[in-house]
Amino acid sequence: MKSAAALRFRKKKGMVVDMATVRTRFAPSPTGFMHVGNLRTALYEYLVAKSQNGTFVLRIEDTDRERLVEGAEEVIYQTLKKVGLRHDEGPDLGGEYGPYVQSQRKELYKPYAEQLVKEGKAYYCFCTKERLESLHQEGEFGGYDRHCRDLPQEEVARLLAENTPYVIRQKVPLEGSTTFCDSVFGSITIENKEIEDQILLKADGYPTYNFANVIDDHLMNITHVVRGCEYLTSTPKYNLLYEAFGWKIPTYIHLPLIMGKNEDGSVSKLSKRHGSTSFEGLLEEGYLAPVITNYIALLGWAPKDNQEIFSLEELVQNFSVEGISKSPAVFDYEKLNWFNGEYIKAMSDEEFTKNAMPYYKEVFEEEEKPWEILASILKARIGKFKEIPGLLEFFRELPDYPADFFVNKKSKTTLENSPQMLKAAIETLEQLPSWELHAIHDSLIQLAEKLEVKNGTLLWPVRIAAAGTLVTPGGAMEILAILGREESLRRLNAGLLKF
Repeated sequence: MKSAAALRFRKKKGMVVDMATVRTRFAPSPTGFMHVGNLRTALYEYLVAKSQNGTFVLRIEDTDRERLVEGAEEVIYQTLKKVGLRHDEGPDLGGEYGPYVQSQRKELYKPYAEQLVKEGKAYYCFCTKERLESLHQEGEFGGYDRHCRDLPQEEVARLLAENTPYVIRQKVPLEGSTTFCDSVFGSITIENKEIEDQILLKADGYPTYNFANVIDDHLMNITHVVRGCEYLTSTPKYNLLYEAFGWKIPTYIHLPLIMGKNEDGSVSKLSKRHGSTSFEGLLEEGYLAPVITNYIALLGWAPKDNQEIFSLEELVQNFSVEGISKSPAVFDYEKLNWFNGEYIKAMSDEEFTKNAMPYYKEVFEEEEKPWEILASILKARIGKFKEIPGLLEFFRELPDYPADFFVNKKSKTTLENSPQMLKAAIETLEQLPSWELHAIHDSLIQLAEKLEVKNGTLLWPVRIAAAGTLVTPGGAMEILAILGREESLRRLNAGLLKF
């Protein structure tokens, strides 16, 4: 009997939700990288559970042995860790409903399949691979033709005695329809004649994905099933199994499709032609893990207000199923870039430097630099950390640049006054007792006043000589501070030789 705590309920969107026992599961197959669609499913499973003080379960579904990829299971663990989705039960943590890897539960499924055969709700199918392939070639039927559905019992017994290979198929009603309610899409009805007699147990003894899902979800007390809307038409297969066993059907939450923008402005289902579609691919492109999580959360879900930037904890606090849309969501890489830039701007200098250090080393190697100055000039200028080496390339080696770079109408610099400004700057900077940003700044500002010129008239030629490029992430003073005294003076003197 359930405890009093387990009987506390809250009504939500026409459904009665047991607040004490909400259990969701993320059940990926280790077949490769984590697609953003799979990651969104994991995130929503997590949010559905945690927003209702429930339990988030990780289950590895490896029954499709032909598609398994070595190392893919570790990819699942690492991805969940990087985005902060900590499961409460799973293969690595254990729990009272284990094992949490389907191949380790193999012996559980056959008795359930045979129970359905005994009750006339499933049947043995002895059709060969060649016969099944011929059905699809003929194209007369969209699926299996139910050839073995009504085999005489004596024939079945004979074939079993002869160890003829078989699968076990679900016996779907041939008439009527199956209706279910989805939390997002509402009431859905599928005609039973459109549902194939799906395989439950394969010839190798492993259950199919659909059958194992139902058995495991029931045995693990999963209350809410979250998945993509492409599974909407498959749901009656699941429900007919639940009904066949007399089990309670879970709450379904189907998520909208994720689309990508095509070059002509139209949209189609997200694929590699639109850009990176895996979590690892997005990381390699320079997107931060929390950014990916934040952005993916908004692909099909809208908060009650206009807030867009969320930590994972804030997503838990604000998430509700009512905010999930039926309409397809468009994966906008420009929007993702904006998110990444906003996250970078909000970082402390210390956090920024930690993330930027691998890219700094591409330019400066092991040399120490005033990292706080670099953080201050780069934070607002980059959308991804991988942009840093390109922006700082001039620090590694002074580019070859023409004297025309010193001419700037706005700063009122010419080929005549630029060498004068450079010479005065060199004489002033050589006298500095310490090479600190504030000292460089104050000395050059005072020099401009002394020369009775605008700050830009002095600083433009200094910046050009120090960087050798028209566009830089920082101003003249910051560049000099980062270069250091010796290299700065060397470059300024080299600038004089351009005239």
